[in-house]
Amino acid sequence: MTTSETVAFTRMAEGTREEYQLLDRLYKKLDRELVGNVLDLLNRLGGDALGYKIDRYQHSLQTATRALRDGADEETVVVALLHDIGDTFAPHNHSDLGAAVLQPYISADNHWLVQHHGIFQGYYYFHHCGGDRFAREQFRGHPMFERTAQFCDRWDQNSFDPDYDTLPIDAFLPALHRIFARPPFGASNGVAANGVGA
Repeated sequence: MTTSETVAFTRMAEGTREEYQLLDRLYKKLDRELVGNVLDLLNRLGGDALGYKIDRYQHSLQTATRALRDGADEETVVVALLHDIGDTFAPHNHSDLGAAVLQPYISADNHWLVQHHGIFQGYYYFHHCGGDRFAREQFRGHPMFERTAQFCDRWDQNSFDPDYDTLPIDAFLPALHRIFARPPFGASNGVAANGVGA
């Protein structure tokens, strides 16, 4: 549904307070649609298994299931569910895309984990593809190094098992809604937190 309300300006510098309040009000629609849009990204991981025994959607559910059963906190379980949502749009830097989507709603520690999990996951296969499996060592000493390595070891690298008793998406929807209901960035930057300053 499109709105008939529009601003008069064609340059942002010419916008009035009233116009930006209108945009802020209209932009809140994206907040209401956010969980659905994130689920669309997750659903795009389904289908072609790309040579694995399960597709990336099942991998994501399995990673989250393992995190949940291991006693991870709710935010970390959601991070486990969504860590690969950037795969289809940014196959060479999917970690950055996923981290950017999650950043306004998760802790700085979990943001770092998602942003760097790709290079940490490389420990298991980079050397088979001409890369350096120890590339993650550049982050040795970072406060999140061990936790990110454990995320990959315990939940990510071993979540390609078609026989694992993986929970369905419905098991994670309440937590997903709670995480994305948080004020973005703690609403510390006012209107900018809503994205009006595109």
